[in-house]
Amino acid sequence: MKKLIIFDLDGTLLNTIGDLTNACNYVLHQHGFPPHTHDEYRYFIGSGIRRLIKLALPEEHRDNDEFCKQILDEFIIRYNGHLHEETCPYDGIIPLLKELNDKGINIAIASNKYQEGVDAVVDFYFHDIKFAATIGTSTEIPVKPNPTIVHKIIEKCPTAKKEILYLGDSGVDMQTAKNAGLTALGVLWGFRTKDELIANGADYTIEKVEDIWDYINED
Repeated sequence: MKKLIIFDLDGTLLNTIGDLTNACNYVLHQHGFPPHTHDEYRYFIGSGIRRLIKLALPEEHRDNDEFCKQILDEFIIRYNGHLHEETCPYDGIIPLLKELNDKGINIAIASNKYQEGVDAVVDFYFHDIKFAATIGTSTEIPVKPNPTIVHKIIEKCPTAKKEILYLGDSGVDMQTAKNAGLTALGVLWGFRTKDELIANGADYTIEKVEDIWDYINED
């Protein structure tokens, strides 16, 4: 039986693609740059917002650090004001989290979203869920696949690694789990493909939220 379940956020617990797409395209439009589709943003998201901005900008602007920082700041302002419009939990996620709480299994979030954004969406969508930790990136927490975020969670909720399960929807998540020495469970309802998950070290993949119990109950 697993005692701690660590979840990625965007693409695993929440479908955030619409609000992220709209916020980034809004900022691009303000500067006269072309927008991108939802499908394109599926591959821009996952390695932190600095990477998102670089990929969204026209190539000739990506090496201009000062301009990228300006666009990043504008994106955060726009996204912070519009992150509850299209975002929603994936089907079955709320009941799953409540059942985990009821069974006394600790749950945590490890996200490449900036900490302020993590706090905002968790408070809005999961206000009645008890998390052992909800950690995003900051000056102290580098982006995944660096395993620091997982180590911080384990510090807050000491658990043997064999009793921890890590869930995510991207290759970055699978690499994070492997870098931290954890079992990596790839979810197929998110932003990336099964092939990507397997290529990056997924121990297992699941198509339905309720299938997680097969791996939680493993010794």
